[in-house]
Amino acid sequence: MLLIPCPFCGEREESEFHQGGEAHIVRPKDPDELSDAEWADYLFLRKNTKGLFLERWVHRHGCRRWFNMARNTATNEIIAVYKMGAQPPKAAINKPPKTAVDKPPKAVGKGAKK
Repeated sequence: MLLIPCPFCGEREESEFHQGGEAHIVRPKDPDELSDAEWADYLFLRKNTKGLFLERWVHRHGCRRWFNMARNTATNEIIAVYKMGAQPPKAAINKPPKTAVDKPPKAVGKGAKK
């Protein structure tokens, strides 16, 4: 079970939360001026990053407030949580992402080096 640190309530189980997609998506200033293709890009195209990803979460079975999270999608490591409207902490952005395959697999069997 993933434990998520709500910035308002403290650490809770993942089942209390709902993921709300990519964070920091800026609505176009004048949507009427966009072409259909540009509007569709704004509505539907999102990053699908392996590694550091900034996403929105809501504590749906708790305080019902939204917040942002910097999370490594390869390892599920939560790097930082921060309130909506705030910029991600520099430590979260500058942290080199780890992946689940950072190290090569160990050789096993006859003749494997130890």
